[in-house]
Amino acid sequence: MLELPTVRGTLTAQRPLADLTWMRVGGPAEVLFQPADVEDLSDFLTALDPAVPVFPMGVGSNLIVRDGGISGVVIRMGRGFNGIEIGDDEATVGAAALDAHVARKAADAGLDLTFLRTIPGTIGGAVRMNAGCYGTYMADVLQSVTVVLRDGTITEVTADALQLAYRQSTLPKGAVIVSARLSPPKAASEMLQQRMIDQLAKRDETQPTKDRTAGSTFRNPAGFSSTGQADDVHDLKAWKVIDGAGMRGASIGGAVMNTKHSNFLTNTGNATAADLEDLGELVRKKVYASQGIELEWEIKRVGHRSDEEPAK
Repeated sequence: MLELPTVRGTLTAQRPLADLTWMRVGGPAEVLFQPADVEDLSDFLTALDPAVPVFPMGVGSNLIVRDGGISGVVIRMGRGFNGIEIGDDEATVGAAALDAHVARKAADAGLDLTFLRTIPGTIGGAVRMNAGCYGTYMADVLQSVTVVLRDGTITEVTADALQLAYRQSTLPKGAVIVSARLSPPKAASEMLQQRMIDQLAKRDETQPTKDRTAGSTFRNPAGFSSTGQADDVHDLKAWKVIDGAGMRGASIGGAVMNTKHSNFLTNTGNATAADLEDLGELVRKKVYASQGIELEWEIKRVGHRSDEEPAK
């Protein structure tokens, strides 16, 4: 058992994580820490043995926890980190605030964060992945984030320093995002509300929103121009190359590539994390063999497989 500092939040040993992820699979966290607030998180990381790994976790919307669980401390932030403060031309939001909730609150105030409305997850994850939709990304509105470093230091990091790119960012190792400062454009609230209604209707029409998925499984692969330079990442769609490899509807155990949208890896009800990951890897293999394209995972996969040493 790990030696852990005293906290004001909650520490739970061997906490099952499956029910905390959208995929509903995976083993336990060696320790789950739910800090009371930023100071509690900072004090905990300051006192924690630097050799103990930490993994920040949101609502598990873009995550597969492997069946053997996660070693070290999983940090999951809740009510103390989900505040939303809307100003005249800026929003400061906690890392645990849901993307959809932030979009609605901003729209009420005439600030356009509508691209977040259909993105599953929290603001912390949206920053880490530079989440985007309908041509707008976090990079377009993010000014800075406040993070707690692995040694417990609380600091502000500018958006430029994060080097935001397609579905990625650069954060100091072990850093935990606690809030973000956003500067979105202004627009009429009524127009923003209608746009979100239209976006939700389009999403429900084209994506398996009622199934157990973790959002898009793979990043859209980059196209290449005749000079060999990478073109816009949206020149190719992941679902198209998956279909081209004949993998729409492919399955392993309880895992299937969704027939409504083939870039949605789906738990049909009895999948293991291994089923899901193995099917994803088979898709990558088939796509490469048939089209010479190497798909990159967008879903984050963490922890130990059941055939490895599990968390203790």
